[in-house]
Amino acid sequence: MNTPTKKNSCKKVNHIGLVKNDSYLEPFEAAIQGRHDHAQWKINQLTRNGKQTLSDFASGYLYFGLHKMPNGKWVFREWAPNATELYLVGDFSNWQENEKYKAKRIEGTGNWELVLPASSMKHGDLYKMHVKWNGGEGERIPAWCRRVVQDEKTKIFSAQVWNPENPYKWKKKTFKPNKDPLLIYECHIGMGQDAEKVGTYVEFKDNVLPRVIKNGYNCIQIMAIQEHPYYGSFGYHVSSFFASSSRFGTPEELKELIDTAHQHGVAVIMDIVHSHAVKNEVEGLGNLCGDPNQYFYPGDRHEHPAWDSLCFDYGKDEVMHFLLSNCKYWLDEFHFDGFRFDGVTSMLYYSHGLGEAFTNYGDYFNGHEDDNAICYLTLANKLIHEVNKNAITIAEEVSGMPGLAAKYEDGGFGFDYRMAMNIPDFWIKTIKEQSDEHWKPSSIFWEVKNRRPDEKTISYCESHDQALVGDKTIIFRLIDADMYWHFKKGDENEMARRGIALHKMIRLVTASAINGGYLNFMGNEFGHPEWIDFPREGNGWSHKYARRQWNLVDNKELCYHWLGDFDREMLLVLKGEKGFQNTPVQEIWHNDDDQILAFMRGNLVFVFNFSPTRSFTDYGFLVPKGSYDVVLNTDSKDFGGNGFADDSLRHFTNYDALYEKDQKEWLKLYIPARSAVVLKKS
Repeated sequence: MNTPTKKNSCKKVNHIGLVKNDSYLEPFEAAIQGRHDHAQWKINQLTRNGKQTLSDFASGYLYFGLHKMPNGKWVFREWAPNATELYLVGDFSNWQENEKYKAKRIEGTGNWELVLPASSMKHGDLYKMHVKWNGGEGERIPAWCRRVVQDEKTKIFSAQVWNPENPYKWKKKTFKPNKDPLLIYECHIGMGQDAEKVGTYVEFKDNVLPRVIKNGYNCIQIMAIQEHPYYGSFGYHVSSFFASSSRFGTPEELKELIDTAHQHGVAVIMDIVHSHAVKNEVEGLGNLCGDPNQYFYPGDRHEHPAWDSLCFDYGKDEVMHFLLSNCKYWLDEFHFDGFRFDGVTSMLYYSHGLGEAFTNYGDYFNGHEDDNAICYLTLANKLIHEVNKNAITIAEEVSGMPGLAAKYEDGGFGFDYRMAMNIPDFWIKTIKEQSDEHWKPSSIFWEVKNRRPDEKTISYCESHDQALVGDKTIIFRLIDADMYWHFKKGDENEMARRGIALHKMIRLVTASAINGGYLNFMGNEFGHPEWIDFPREGNGWSHKYARRQWNLVDNKELCYHWLGDFDREMLLVLKGEKGFQNTPVQEIWHNDDDQILAFMRGNLVFVFNFSPTRSFTDYGFLVPKGSYDVVLNTDSKDFGGNGFADDSLRHFTNYDALYEKDQKEWLKLYIPARSAVVLKKS
């Protein structure tokens, strides 16, 4: 047996990037490398070893579906491998089978094609496929359909011929999102209005978008864009993946909304749901042509055990083609700037992450991961950034899978950001389980900056789920029913005053510690009261709670505008520090007994006093010597505070010979109880 020499035993190992950045991943390097190699193998396969691009492969929407050709004829194509016959039926055929509208199978494929004269159908006609298979038949909406509408009386969904005489012409043809930092306003078109009804793209553009711009957000994340049969699903039970929801208006109106946002420097991303699909067969993909497994996993993995939906088979090239084409379609056709991928945890694991704790790295590499889904997500990110190098991709993922927002070249999935889902959970737990006297600044600071150094995150205080029936937003956890009786200026009780103060502090400490972006759900910035309850049988199909009451924040006699005004000023301060999200978060001081926390980013100093009862005079911190001006104070009367401090004063540091070599001096402040202040070095 040969004994290795010292030289050989010390040979440097060339680790993949993820492992270089985190040595604790070294035992799992083979798995990480294997996933990367699998993705690269699939890319080579789909691009025919580089003979075409991934973007070329993901252009199925230009081939499948209904199209008007340059010669004026119509062409319709659909992937329906199990079909024996396929017709188009609709207004143009009196909804009857007609040989003129019978498609032919393209030889050697599972694809069907129908070419028709220009006079065969017109813009606005309703239609469906009538599909026959061995042992059955049925009407179906085409999988690649771009327009689906619902009859108001019968509630039946149909595809619609969409070929307007004047297609939308983009005013701003190119756009580059501002990510310094990325400030996301998460919103829902339908419930974006004061009125008790379903809002529209036009109403959102005219009424809500100006608020977003004024409030300082530079990105809107729109929910529920993909067509879904049940409005109350919040858009997460998708039926038609290429159709923008007609509840809110036309494709042209959605394009105008996006174009208008771009003209004002606001990026637009959408929630994309590729983690599952609605079970509906007539409206959706559940049984398109007699094979329930055409798009979905067979057997035990067919249905999602918690969501009453169907799980895509990411191992099929045709499904990969469908989903990747869907990503490119929304970027290409609607100029979306990217996506927040919903339900990524559910995609990653055979268990969908249900009932699993994920307490150590081994839990991410123990053989229960869906390699097909991991491959799909990696390719989706490669594709999206190939189509638009400035695109934004965000993973909604709760298990903490390492590498989600790491570079593809390093063995990561390639997302730009991952949601910091630990933060909302932390705030819920803290508010529910700890009295104010026991809030620990050390724990708060750890939680708001707890992330992998090689992955950017989107931080947020509360999720849209907390606004739904059965849960509570932060403002309601803090104030609850007292909001109904004590949220008029001059009539606040102690519970309201506490809630107003902590609502601002929670947002400031969360937003100021970001390393990528910050997200707020529509209305939460001003403490929107009550939960979201979509129209359903149990509430008499009412829209009363499926809306946003902007009149509350507009009413200067109520306390809501204080919170809204503070949110706007907070974002202004963060945006004022160039490269803020890339600036190191440097702790200056924390004392859990005093409940004081202080940290610095660039020229900004953030100081928090979480104590509900103790104010401090001349509380000192060591900071770079110089002078400091107050740029934001949660206790300002402008934001519903007491106004105890004089924010017009310039604060000068005090010399201390002990710290002269560090060029640091003492900054001494008056810090009222339950308040926070931001100072800028001048």
